[in-house]
Amino acid sequence: MKTCSAKDFAKILEKKGWVLVRINGSHHIYSKDGVEQKISLPVHGNKSLKLGMQKFFMKVAQITDSDLI
Repeated sequence: MKTCSAKDFAKILEKKGWVLVRINGSHHIYSKDGVEQKISLPVHGNKSLKLGMQKFFMKVAQITDSDLI
């Protein structure tokens, strides 16, 4: 699986209907209607997300490997 930066992952989330609710420091908080859980995405420049964290976010947001940039 390819890891991507948080900035790229944020673009994917927004394409899938997730909305940026607020920013708390370097964490961007996303939510979506009909999904109880929120995603707190740590945006640290162009650093790649850790693989385990990315897999968790993908599971919550129902994103597949083919959706990744």
